[in-house]
Amino acid sequence: MKTFLVGGAVRDKLLNYPVKEKDWVVIGETPESMVKKGFRPVGKDFPVFLHPENGEEYALARTERKTAPGYKGFVVHASPDVTLKQDLMRRDLTINAIAMTPQGEIIDPYGGKNDIEDRIFRHISPAFAEDPVRILRVARFAARYSHLGFRLAEETRVLMRQMVTAGEVDHLVPERVWAELFKALNEKSPSAFFYTLKDCSALERIFPEIHNLFGVPQPEKHHPEIDTGVHVMLCLEQAAALSSSPEVRFAALMHDLGKAVSPKENWPHHYNHEKNGLPILENLCARLRVPNSFKSLAMLVMRHHTHCHRAFELRPSTLTDMLMTLGVFKPTNNTLDHFLLACVADAKGRINHENNPYPQADYIKGAAKAAASVDTSAILKSKLQGAEIGEAIRRLRIRAVAEFIAVE
Repeated sequence: MKTFLVGGAVRDKLLNYPVKEKDWVVIGETPESMVKKGFRPVGKDFPVFLHPENGEEYALARTERKTAPGYKGFVVHASPDVTLKQDLMRRDLTINAIAMTPQGEIIDPYGGKNDIEDRIFRHISPAFAEDPVRILRVARFAARYSHLGFRLAEETRVLMRQMVTAGEVDHLVPERVWAELFKALNEKSPSAFFYTLKDCSALERIFPEIHNLFGVPQPEKHHPEIDTGVHVMLCLEQAAALSSSPEVRFAALMHDLGKAVSPKENWPHHYNHEKNGLPILENLCARLRVPNSFKSLAMLVMRHHTHCHRAFELRPSTLTDMLMTLGVFKPTNNTLDHFLLACVADAKGRINHENNPYPQADYIKGAAKAAASVDTSAILKSKLQGAEIGEAIRRLRIRAVAEFIAVE
């Protein structure tokens, strides 16, 4: 049985990058012969098997033929006569079309090693244009490797633009868009994902809510970068530096969506953008089927980030109500930490503000601690009922927050 390590494992080995998963391609075998050797079949759309001992994936060499629009419109041909070179040719980028023998010999028919050395994302063949998911994948690779200096080959950028013009990206299903976005949010430079999509005109079609922020001005006094789209990308990078949580990064990305619908006559000001963005965020989350943990935090950050920035100016009642909305007084709730991280990312996501302190975070944590420490047992034992209990506890916590502010 001839086996070759392929794809991301070889690419990352050559980049001295951590290898997370190993994928193998098998030449000259059939599904029946693989099963006889003890491999367990798991592939639905093409023959993939799990190694009986280490569980790594082994796929029979195959070719693909486009038969319909979208990323599922392919006919797969897998047989013993498919060569390694043919299997590698169906892949997206040259850097992903390198194979390695079990002895460590590199097989590189499409120049992927040179493109790794030159830090270039380059498509292998015109067949790249047959699968719109490849646009998302290239953008995600940019999020992973842009810090290493990778850039998009001009001919690949042109081809991706042609794919957008041809409407290929309109066939992307929500689950796949979210899957690639989720992966990008977990990468080192997630803003590169969006800049890559913007560069090939795909951002407007896939994430119109983000696209609409570019070109929208903000007051230069507070936002030296002026452009809201640029600000949001800076926020996303700050969130990536501050937290490994994809929920925090998503919330930082989404927080200013409302600025896209501010009347132009009010520019560069954006009155009520916190409220105006909520239905936009709601629609985006519904369209992409975003998990509730991402949506709920993003909603809270969108609604309250301005209050967070102005924490020192808030009345005790306003600050207490915000803390209650954040669920601070519920047991085992870490929303406050994630909320504050996203708000810090917003504050630092401005040119020349990256190293500014953000004392509001400790101030709000102190207020939350003071409000949470109040003894509510007397109220709970009283004759008050229903909403009266909640309001009495609220007043007690407001008083505690007021005392905290007075000391501060």
